[in-house]
Amino acid sequence: MIGKRDAMRFAAAGLLVGAGGFARPAVAQSKMVFKASDVHPEGYPTVVAVEEMGKELDKDTSGRLTVQMYASMQLGGEKEAIEQAQIGAIALARVSVGALGPVIPDLNVLNLPFLFRNTEHAEKVLDGQIGQELLDKVTNHPTANLVGLCWMDAGARNMYDTKRPITDLADLKGLKIRVIGNPMFVDMMNDLGGNGVAMGYDQVFTALQTGVVDGAENNPPSFVFDNHYQVAKYYTLTEHLIVPEMLVFSKPIWNKLSKDDQALIQKLARQAQMRERVLWNEYEAKALAKMKEANIQIVTIKDKAPFQAAVKPVWDKYAPQFADIIKRIQAVQ
Repeated sequence: MIGKRDAMRFAAAGLLVGAGGFARPAVAQSKMVFKASDVHPEGYPTVVAVEEMGKELDKDTSGRLTVQMYASMQLGGEKEAIEQAQIGAIALARVSVGALGPVIPDLNVLNLPFLFRNTEHAEKVLDGQIGQELLDKVTNHPTANLVGLCWMDAGARNMYDTKRPITDLADLKGLKIRVIGNPMFVDMMNDLGGNGVAMGYDQVFTALQTGVVDGAENNPPSFVFDNHYQVAKYYTLTEHLIVPEMLVFSKPIWNKLSKDDQALIQKLARQAQMRERVLWNEYEAKALAKMKEANIQIVTIKDKAPFQAAVKPVWDKYAPQFADIIKRIQAVQ
């Protein structure tokens, strides 16, 4: 992973894009190659969607504007990608709202547990006026130095563990469950009766193997394609978090583009949002099929009300500042 200082050093050496984020100095009608970063591997829905967006951009501009994708954390993690986009060392970064929250606090509303009724509800919210307003919060933020282009689906996060099937709150009691390093998520897991353990994602597989944690929570593709299913045999469809991802563009680079180029990129980004959703649904279906083949015990929670009631302290602590937008989100049918 590389930070701002290294990003600037690499950019100066020509290993990243040059000043302005292009392969060559930005002169009128010159070829511009936008560097894009993603922590996910080649073939992952978000990676493929941005690559396809780049091909469309190349076609629509007769090769003048193109995208060069660096997947699998080649340019660092999500925090590093955000920092590089902020200074114009890269043009595009696909990052989780969890990682953007510290930069644009208004986005933290999306990190509340059980905010959405299900993934369909989340999609309707993000596809509509509220979704656009939150993208605009990124673009109009006075210091973020980013442009919010579009949303990317990441499905629902569910719980999995090595000990026993989780069918109700009592089954969670005492289990050490890994969560993203966010105080809201640690509080959430503790309120559900588990023991929330903040830990880097790269450590989870070994922690499950050695018993440092008893379980974790994530979407089906992450559970399967990062091999957590090999050690955790119980997967419970709690859908306690539906945390979307976002494609952001570097504002220093954006400001050097013509209005027509900006409009074209925005149009293609919206298409990429819809394309990624199709890819995601296919990818998730493959993951669920592989889970069944591996005899993972998949538990469906029919009544989520006890889980929702248990995280009320999280809402009492974090939600009041978002009261207006929460009301609007809940009203979306």
